[in-house]
Amino acid sequence: MNATVDVSTEISAITRVVAKLEQAQRDELVDEFVALFRPDAIWTTGGGKLLIGRDAIAAFTAQVLPGAMKDLVPSYEVVHVLFIRPDVAAVKVRQRYFSPDGEPVTSLGEGSPMYVMAKEDGQWRLTANQNTVVVAGPEA
Repeated sequence: MNATVDVSTEISAITRVVAKLEQAQRDELVDEFVALFRPDAIWTTGGGKLLIGRDAIAAFTAQVLPGAMKDLVPSYEVVHVLFIRPDVAAVKVRQRYFSPDGEPVTSLGEGSPMYVMAKEDGQWRLTANQNTVVVAGPEA
């Protein structure tokens, strides 16, 4: 990591992007969700569907997001950031869902997304992303 980069400032900026992603999902805001991605981003859904480019991500999100958060409150917690370069970071996230009264919704399980983010024009953008469901039981 370049010594001229303030790591804590960059991690805070990355964390804000993840918070915007969480809020867009919570409020089912497709356009705001999609705006966080680079135009040529790659997204692999928790079900393994590969989406290439913002248009494909937008089309998929418009189908699945509206109505998906009924009685659910998503939580996205940044658990680790690895700077590959000062302007590229691998971001590990803990994804959980709660009821409106704060109880965990265990039937949905937990997610463990990996976001590779790139900083362009001063903004961190989702670039290459894998949404992974945590499977209960012995570790693989």
